[in-house]
Amino acid sequence: MTTLTSVPRPTPVTAPPVRFRDLLASEWLKIRSLRSTPWTIALTVLFILGSTIVATLADQAVGSGPADFRPFDAYPPAGYWTLMLVASSMGALTVVSEYSSGLIRTTTVAVPARGSVVLAKAAVTAALWTAIGTAVSTGCFLVSQALLNGRHAGVPITHPGVFRPLVATALLAPVCALVGLGLGVLLRHAAATMVTSVFALLMLPTMFSDSNRWSADIKHAMVSAAWNRLIENWEPDPNSLGYSATVPGSWIVYALWPLITIALAVFVVRRRDV
Repeated sequence: MTTLTSVPRPTPVTAPPVRFRDLLASEWLKIRSLRSTPWTIALTVLFILGSTIVATLADQAVGSGPADFRPFDAYPPAGYWTLMLVASSMGALTVVSEYSSGLIRTTTVAVPARGSVVLAKAAVTAALWTAIGTAVSTGCFLVSQALLNGRHAGVPITHPGVFRPLVATALLAPVCALVGLGLGVLLRHAAATMVTSVFALLMLPTMFSDSNRWSADIKHAMVSAAWNRLIENWEPDPNSLGYSATVPGSWIVYALWPLITIALAVFVVRRRDV
């Protein structure tokens, strides 16, 4: 005679929820593991420092004008346009490289909360490029003023009006990197994202002038125009025929561009398939 015995059902094993700090560590590992990252950053920093040295040595009028104009040699447009280009491209690559390789599917399976993934990428990207921007901004200022000291025209870092250009230049890199990351999530294609980033950050502002009010308002809403205003530690000429951007408005532009692009990225990635 046999008896039936009930076999207990196995208890399902559930993995612990992914913490946000785990996402941060994962995203940092992805960026650090790319061999091109340190080389690209190093070459970019060297180019910006070189452009600062050239601009400082070429300033023949140094010493003949007010001291407020002397820190301006630390921020040559060619160097920082390059920084904007590289930062936005690298920010975009943190996303589009996963889409092109298919790794994004593995990421979303492991972490269904896609918005958290985007926010983790944004946090790591912002931290990395803030550190790079701070090093570049401070290094360029110190190098330029060291060269100007040879002509008895340098100003110290504590000189009035120096702090704002330093901070604005340091934040230029993370702002552009976050814009590139947000566009990368929205477009999901490397070439399209980089072309859009270059057009929006570098080319579009040149299409508008300061002579008309509507044109000036559009131009001043661009990141490069905001940076140009923030590094000017002097007041605009009241007799000028053009419309000048305001310092508070330029800081608002700095804040809105990354906030809007990342917010759109989080909104879109939650509502579409990978």
